Amino acid sequence: MQYVRLGSTGLKVSPLALGCMTYGEPERGDHPWTLPEPASRALLKQALELGFNFFDTANRYSNGSSEEIVGAALRDFARRDEVVLATKVFFPMGEGPNAGGLSRKSILSAIDASLRRLGTDYVDLYQIHRWDYETPIEETMEALHDLVRSGKVRYLGASSMYAWQFAKAQHCAERNGWTRFVSMQNHVNLLYREEEREMLPLCMDQQVGVLPWSPLARGRLARPWAAGSAREQSDQYGQTLYGAGEAVDRAIIEAVGAIAEAHGVSRAAVALAWLLQKPEVSAPIIGVSKEAHFQDALSALALQLAPEDIEALETPYRSQPVSGIQ
Repeated sequence: MQYVRLGSTGLKVSPLALGCMTYGEPERGDHPWTLPEPASRALLKQALELGFNFFDTANRYSNGSSEEIVGAALRDFARRDEVVLATKVFFPMGEGPNAGGLSRKSILSAIDASLRRLGTDYVDLYQIHRWDYETPIEETMEALHDLVRSGKVRYLGASSMYAWQFAKAQHCAERNGWTRFVSMQNHVNLLYREEEREMLPLCMDQQVGVLPWSPLARGRLARPWAAGSAREQSDQYGQTLYGAGEAVDRAIIEAVGAIAEAHGVSRAAVALAWLLQKPEVSAPIIGVSKEAHFQDALSALALQLAPEDIEALETPYRSQPVSGIQ
């Protein structure tokens, strides 16, 4: 596997990050489709054997059990300095007015809780999961900077927000001599390309690494239009992200199928290859619930889409309402 730099940093990551929302106890949290620990450990071990070194989770995933499962597996199957471990902060992890958000109190409490669950003394990439409208950005950025200075965090990242918000946060950090964000984890795939308007150009200009989440549109790009999945039926959040224009979505999904057939690869490989060829992208975050998904991912790394392929994939797209941002 050929590793890539995360944005302008010297940090080397696998060109696909393993998204760990899939790994968590089903009875904990809001995702009944997740995999319990034995099945999760087997896939995490296989990822390491295939050369993945970038693992992305969040404190909120399965109410903390994702961090617990991922942390235990990485301790058992790899040396700490061999992996790049990312987690997130924002969503509430309990009751009370300070259980979530990006206040100094919440951030300092959340990092210690995440470190306990992960079983490590630092995380490589600590990301704000969403924008906090109730906390001054100066308070958030200073608290995050202090985590870097303390050694609990190596790099800072952000996730879905408006481009003006991201620019404001970066300017705040620069103005005060605090640590800037090195990555943006945002919602980008063939069915949702609104980030191409402002956020991706901003990241390209500022040399910020882009880590697209839901690169397969919650699996919609990996199967024929008429097919469904158990996750799609139970994924309430995913149902809010797509379906704004069924005729457009169907045309894109059918184009993915036609190109996959022409190249002799899976639909997932085509959708991932499209993202990998975008110059702004460092590493799409993939979900793997079956061993076969790894083959789709590896095929995408080797697939070179022709200009006419990209044109066929992109032409049906139409503007749609912003989604994935609070």
